Amino acid sequence: MNGVGNLLKKFIGIDIGGTTVKGIVIRSDGEEVCRGSVDTVIGDGDALSKSIVGLINKMLADIGGYKMDVRGVGIGCPGLIDSTNGVVVFAGNLGLSYYPLAKSVSDKIGMPVKITNDANAAALGEAKFGAGKKYGDSILVTLGTGVGGGIVINGKLFEGGKSAGAEIGHMVVVEDGEKCTCGRRGCFERYASARALTRQTAAAMESNRGSAMWQTYNLETVSGKTAFDYADTDSAAGEVVDKYINHLACGIINLINIFRPEVVMLGGGVSEQGDRLTQPLQKIINKEIFAGTSFAPVKIVKAKLGSDAGAYGAAVLFM
Repeated sequence: MNGVGNLLKKFIGIDIGGTTVKGIVIRSDGEEVCRGSVDTVIGDGDALSKSIVGLINKMLADIGGYKMDVRGVGIGCPGLIDSTNGVVVFAGNLGLSYYPLAKSVSDKIGMPVKITNDANAAALGEAKFGAGKKYGDSILVTLGTGVGGGIVINGKLFEGGKSAGAEIGHMVVVEDGEKCTCGRRGCFERYASARALTRQTAAAMESNRGSAMWQTYNLETVSGKTAFDYADTDSAAGEVVDKYINHLACGIINLINIFRPEVVMLGGGVSEQGDRLTQPLQKIINKEIFAGTSFAPVKIVKAKLGSDAGAYGAAVLFM
C-alpha cells in the first residue's frame, strides 16, 4: 500500500537557467506529468521568486490544482548555494547574494521547498533517472561553457562542507597553466570546457591556414564541434582533439582516484560527440587509473537526460 501511495505522489523540479526557468512535475517512477517555463528574472530575488511561484501554480493547474498530491518543490540554481538553509549565497549571473530563495518560494506557494546547485541537481537527476540509474556511485561531468558536475555516493548527493564542495571544474590539471576566471591557474575548466575546445581549435586554425577546417568554418563560426568534424582527415584538427581528450582524461582520472565511482557520465555540448569522445577517453582511463580495472572498473558514458537533468534532479530532492 505504501508503494502505491508513493507512486501516486508527485514532485516538482525547477531548474534556473541564465535565460529560462524550466519546471517539471514527475512521479516517483520518473514519469513526467507536465512541464512549463518562464523567463529568468535577473537582479531581483523577490521578482524571481514570484515568477517561479507563477510557474508552479501554472503546472499545478495543469494537473488539477491538487497540492496535497505534491511532496515538495526542488530547485536547482547556479552559483554557491547553502542547501541546508535554502540560501543563494552568490549567483553572479542572476545578480543574487545571500538571498533566501527556498523560504521565499515556500512562503508564497505554501509548500516545502529545497534548493541545491544546478550542477548537483543535474548529477542527481542522471543518477536517479538517467545514465547512472543502474549504479550507486556516479559522477556527472558537464562540458559546456565551463566544466561543472556533481558527485553521487550511495545514491545520495555529495555537496561538501556548507554545500560548497564538488566544484570539479576548479581542480588544477596543468600546473602554472592558463589563468582561470576563479583566479587560479591551470584549472580543469580552462582545458576541458566547450569554450576551451573552441579556443584551442581557433588557435590551431590561425596557426594552420592550410587546415581543412577552413573549408567549412572561420574564426566566427568555429565551435567545440569543429575539430571533431575534421579529426580523421586533418592533422591540425586531430592534434586539437587528442590534446583535448588527454586534458579531459587527466581531470576525470583525478576524480576517479579520489571517489572511485562506478560510472562517469559526460554531459554538455561536447558530449554530443558520443563514442568519438567516450571510446578514446575510456582507453586512457583504463590504462591510467590507480590499480587498473580488474577489481573496480569505471565506465565512461554519455549522459541521457540532456537539458532536463537539472529539473529532474531538483524534483529528486524530495524523493
